[in-house]
Amino acid sequence: MESTTLTLLLGALVLLVLYMLKKYTYWQRRGITVASGFIPFLGHTWPIYCLRMSLQELFERICTEQKNRSMFGIYDMFTPALVLREAALVKTVLQGSFTSFHRNGFQISKDQDPLLYYSPFFNEGQEWMTGRKRLTYAFSGLRLKVMFSAVSGVSRKMQDYLERRMKTTNKYETEMKSFFGRFTAETVANAGMGVEGYSFDENPPPDSFHDIGTQIFNPMFLLAILNNLVLLKPGIAKVLKLSFLPRNVDRFFRNFVDENLELRVKNTVPRNDFFQVMVDFEKEQSEKLNKEVITSHALTFFFDGFETSRLTLSFITYQLAIHQDVQQKVRDEIKSVIAKYDGALTYDALKDLKYMEQVMNEAQRCHSALVFLRKECTEEFVLEGSDGLRFRVEPGTQVLIPVEAIHHDPTYWKDPMVFDPERFSEENKPNIEKMSFIPFGEGPRMCVGMRMAILVMKSCLATLLNDYKIELSPKTKVPLRWSPCHFLCEPRDGIWMNITKL
Repeated sequence: MESTTLTLLLGALVLLVLYMLKKYTYWQRRGITVASGFIPFLGHTWPIYCLRMSLQELFERICTEQKNRSMFGIYDMFTPALVLREAALVKTVLQGSFTSFHRNGFQISKDQDPLLYYSPFFNEGQEWMTGRKRLTYAFSGLRLKVMFSAVSGVSRKMQDYLERRMKTTNKYETEMKSFFGRFTAETVANAGMGVEGYSFDENPPPDSFHDIGTQIFNPMFLLAILNNLVLLKPGIAKVLKLSFLPRNVDRFFRNFVDENLELRVKNTVPRNDFFQVMVDFEKEQSEKLNKEVITSHALTFFFDGFETSRLTLSFITYQLAIHQDVQQKVRDEIKSVIAKYDGALTYDALKDLKYMEQVMNEAQRCHSALVFLRKECTEEFVLEGSDGLRFRVEPGTQVLIPVEAIHHDPTYWKDPMVFDPERFSEENKPNIEKMSFIPFGEGPRMCVGMRMAILVMKSCLATLLNDYKIELSPKTKVPLRWSPCHFLCEPRDGIWMNITKL
């Protein structure tokens, strides 16, 4: 009996060793260099799941180590993943051979996250095409111009909020992600959903849009671990029945759509917000409105409009606070443009803020909210780098595009760690290599709300900088350190500023 048990154990051990050898020689057998630092069973990504290191720090380490390679391999636990370091390869995957890489690597279970499942970021095929068509129309130039009146109203609310603070002190100290979260939450409420968000109120009601956003994007330690599993390991998440979206948030959006659909059916006055566009699309599709789809698109607008925009605004003002000469140049442009439009910050005036656009682009190059893009191969394809590396990508292979590593690559950017808005001047734009700057992604699956995000951020910055000066608070740790508890590029200690009236 004992010898039989021992034989079985030895057999199991041999099988395990053979399995491990097969798994962890995947890249060597294909002639692709493997990044250092992986642990059997856990791969290279173990610090992410244990919250020992941020995604930002992990990709910075492995991409710096492999800076002379067009591509290299890593292991996400047992799963091999190909990391691209070369802009030409990125162009092939995101644009040139989109049909072979049309599926996003981030997948959501329909059973566990039904609202997120219908988001164009996660779904594919006909559902993706239909959803993207709706969003493209919702963010057309004409629709943006209509929605700008609501965005402008939010800017005035922000100004009133600051004025109330300035009544008691000459200097208002605040953490900028939290501050800008009020702005983006109120924009989602006003321009997106056509309701009052109360984000700039002294005592906002519970379950406001700002409160909901904070719950989702400021997770506690255990929730952060579970969120990483949901997004990076959907198979494990499905077995454990884990969801990314908290149940109370799912319930909040369902209740919101139920209540507002009923109000809009009773009220025949036409509305010009994003929510109405989604309702009208559903009416065109069927006599019976699909509340699940409408709710999913409302949630998508919230996800796209709240977190990445407030993070990006924080990074922009961080650079402006450090580079006061650039801040003054942006302010001068704002005042000049406003004067040109008879003292009003109009939709057309925002389009004339060209230097501000340069600053926004350079700030995103220095610190992009999105650490990496993840694609899944759906049709066999051969990738070939300029260094001679050649790899036949098989269906199911994960392909990772390290956004910030490419933004910091000296191959494409001279002195990449220097903040220089002139990189994006009209004269220098033609010199920027295609796909070396991808803060919103690129190709057919690039962020469809990019134009809306730029409009919102420009309105916010123009209102803020026209009347106020921003300076770094001593609470801000320079250089920025990154939080392992967030999926996006999140400053661990926040970005604190002192805001003073000019």
